[in-house]
Amino acid sequence: MPPSPSRRTVLLAAATAPLALSAAPAHAADAYDAYDTLRLTWRDLILGTGFTPTAEPYASKLAALGASARDLRATMAPTSGSLWPDLPYADPEPDTDAESYTYSGNLGTSFDRLRRMTEAYAQPGTGLTGDTALRADVLTGLDHLHDQAYNASRARYGNWYHWQIGIPQALLDIDVLLYDHLGAARVAEHTAAVDHFVPDSAVATYTGTSTGANRVDLCRVLALRGVIGKAAAKLQLARDALSPVFPYVTKGDGLHADGSFIQHTYVPYAGSYGAVMLGGLSLLFALLKGSAWEVTDSGRQVVLDSVEKAYAPFLFNGLAMDGVSGRAVSRGVQKADTRGIRQDDQLRGHGIMAGIALLGRSASTAEKARWEAMVKGWIARDYFSPVLTSPALGVAQLARLQAVQDGAASPAPEPVGHRLFPGMDRAVHRRPGWAAALSMASNRITYYENGNGENLRAWHSGSGMLYWWGAAFANGQYSDDFWPTVDPGRLPGTTASRTPLTDGEGGAWGAARPDVRWVGGATDGTYAAVGQYLKGLSSTLLAKKSWFFLDDAVVCLGAGIHGRDGTGVESVVENRNLGANGVHAFTVDGSARSTALGWSATLTGARWAHLAGHAGYVFPGGATVKALRQARTGAWSDINKGAVSTPVTRRYLTLWFDHGTDPTWATYAYVLMPGATAAQTSARAADTGWLTVLANTNDQQGVRVPSLGFTGVNFWFGGTVGAVTASAPASVMIRESGDTASVCVCGPLRDGAAIEVTWRRPVSAVTSKGPSVQVISTGSALTLRVAPGTLGAVHKAVVQLG
Repeated sequence: MPPSPSRRTVLLAAATAPLALSAAPAHAADAYDAYDTLRLTWRDLILGTGFTPTAEPYASKLAALGASARDLRATMAPTSGSLWPDLPYADPEPDTDAESYTYSGNLGTSFDRLRRMTEAYAQPGTGLTGDTALRADVLTGLDHLHDQAYNASRARYGNWYHWQIGIPQALLDIDVLLYDHLGAARVAEHTAAVDHFVPDSAVATYTGTSTGANRVDLCRVLALRGVIGKAAAKLQLARDALSPVFPYVTKGDGLHADGSFIQHTYVPYAGSYGAVMLGGLSLLFALLKGSAWEVTDSGRQVVLDSVEKAYAPFLFNGLAMDGVSGRAVSRGVQKADTRGIRQDDQLRGHGIMAGIALLGRSASTAEKARWEAMVKGWIARDYFSPVLTSPALGVAQLARLQAVQDGAASPAPEPVGHRLFPGMDRAVHRRPGWAAALSMASNRITYYENGNGENLRAWHSGSGMLYWWGAAFANGQYSDDFWPTVDPGRLPGTTASRTPLTDGEGGAWGAARPDVRWVGGATDGTYAAVGQYLKGLSSTLLAKKSWFFLDDAVVCLGAGIHGRDGTGVESVVENRNLGANGVHAFTVDGSARSTALGWSATLTGARWAHLAGHAGYVFPGGATVKALRQARTGAWSDINKGAVSTPVTRRYLTLWFDHGTDPTWATYAYVLMPGATAAQTSARAADTGWLTVLANTNDQQGVRVPSLGFTGVNFWFGGTVGAVTASAPASVMIRESGDTASVCVCGPLRDGAAIEVTWRRPVSAVTSKGPSVQVISTGSALTLRVAPGTLGAVHKAVVQLG
């Protein structure tokens, strides 16, 4: 009896035979052509079109891709339990969940490496283009991983994400690029494996791990499975399963009407999961456009609107602000990333820009024009990390951005104004020359997210962390190894107990949330009053914190600072990353202070301070603050167990209020002036009439700036501050301009209870108001009754002054 043919012989024979099309409709060739068209469309989307492979930056990227593929090919060694020696994926009943997660992650990385090798085969200019031996190696690797790990009879272990999203996306991309060389048997095996791990039930309900960005990723898997297997039902399911992503939500995962994006129920995530969702939708919309499965749900307009409502507000000079990137801020360079590409705010921003450029293909002409103007402006201003040579972008993404750069759009400038995002306890303030962002926490939004061993020490990043960047300076503040080197107990803007915390303190996946509701603020779109009732993470710390965002400054107040942990409590004015070798002059009340590392001082009665190249700081009435210059060394692996552990050192200038051990109702006040010169800072400190602190107590905090017509009050409890009275907890912002004024009110408790606000200022008429605002009286004083609702929205009236 002749020996049975080997699996390799069967597959090689199948590769030359007509592909079995049992999943396709019975009516014939034109249906098959539709799948082939989609497959070729996807090939163009992931490889790119319209670029010259011998021109830069493509030539260098393609050469690097080829070099990486050669290295991977040389080290690939199929054996039981691994395809590469450094990536064992066997799961012989691991002792811990962490081991199981490692195994599943290694399996996912093995598929990623095969995809990279396949890209080197398929792309021009790699030195391996069309290399039949490389193709054979990839097929060998695919067969090995199928037989041993990713097949229809295998039970998953470790992290669900790898089995349902990471691995099948890599596998199906490879199948698209090598389709003509797979053969019917491989296609059947691969589609069966995907069906096993990603059944239709994965998108049957919009819950759990099948929401937001995850849902979009799952739909990408289902769509490509439909393309490869020529299955109309899978494509229809993928398209239809996108629909639950589109509507606005009022809590939890997804896009909120105020522009917030949440993932993992409690985590602001526009810069990471939101970016994945945007990128995934841009790809799927482009793939299915013009086909029988085109996404026509009218809800897709919410996604198109999100470009300007949810993403653009968090991009500044091309970087994506860290306060909406969750645990992704801790990633640095990952151990298994053979490309050595790090993650940071700059590179996350580049990915969002590429997603916006692609989504433009599915937008209206007007939307596309606006977006291309924004993207072109970001490209022009990103001096710290040039977009068109970004190491984080592939050839296809760069080609699309280059097309925008070469297009007719005029670069749009950075906008000016203030945006509040009550759905995720965030605020963004933009002025000519600088921008700032504020991160807070409540019973709705976590202090910070850790998980999978990532972002282990960002404990206080929701405790009022105040980020800021200059238009032409300090854009690398958080990009330049900030997170592994900064003192995690002294994040800028925060108030925190020095109580020692453990890695991952408070629980994973956003579990760490304070039991507080009063977080929010009021804005007229230009200025703002924002407040946070703070309860410290795993401490007895209490504090009331307010920020008043103005023209060239942010006024910062703290009150009710109280703790009984037997440790010190600090409020951090600043903690600037000065780079690896930065020596920036630091001046206090006109006197230069030491530039030596290790210098520290207690600045008694300080009225102002200035850090050259960064900002000025004013202390109304004088204050005692501490200052420290130091070099701090850390490694990304200190805060992320999956990151490379090479130590890095950065220099810092830290400025803080020391409230002492177990403070009782302590306070602070300071004015941040980004980009100010020493002369401007000194002049502001000398102008005692510029700012009046109306209140800074545990009950209310408020300021008035007459030259701006600005009054802002955060009423932690109802009461009267200056000329303003509120009947209940509220944030009130008033801005006078000539003979008109705008009155903005927010109910941060979100309990729906009515709030009456009286402003003792002659008002002749209310000229406009929102539907939630009722006019009680005008004349010698204005009284409004506001029905604030439960979403933290701002309610506005415009009045004629008497």
